Amino acid sequence: MRIANFFKNLFKKDNVVKELTKELKEEIYAEEEETPAQKVEIASIWDYLEFNENTQAAHLASVIRYDEWVSMDEIRRRIWDLFQIDYKNERSLYPYLKTMVDLGLIETSNIGGKRKWRKRDLLIKIKDKKKEVEEIAIPQALSK
Repeated sequence: MRIANFFKNLFKKDNVVKELTKELKEEIYAEEEETPAQKVEIASIWDYLEFNENTQAAHLASVIRYDEWVSMDEIRRRIWDLFQIDYKNERSLYPYLKTMVDLGLIETSNIGGKRKWRKRDLLIKIKDKKKEVEEIAIPQALSK
């Protein structure tokens, strides 16, 4: 009897916990209502990043793509093809790659002792609010 009562009490408390968690989930996952004045646009963060021209960071950003892992030899070959610039020392590109990896812009993998990189596709959600234009009366604007 004591064991049966123990389990009954245990399950009664569990039922209360389930109800509380169900209420919390409903509050957490409640959808945000969009007003018709807001327009949502999804864009890549790479569209908004601007690098200084003819810098190593700009060269790296232009030759590394989303869809394939690229080794350092391939990066140097692509930079030569696009910009006719040859980096004699690979180590000059590593700090820029490391910085981009630390920022989360580029992914890195180390397979078989060779490092490879690719861009991360970072999407951002942009909400455009309808801009209200103030109307100025023509006689008032001319008098000023």
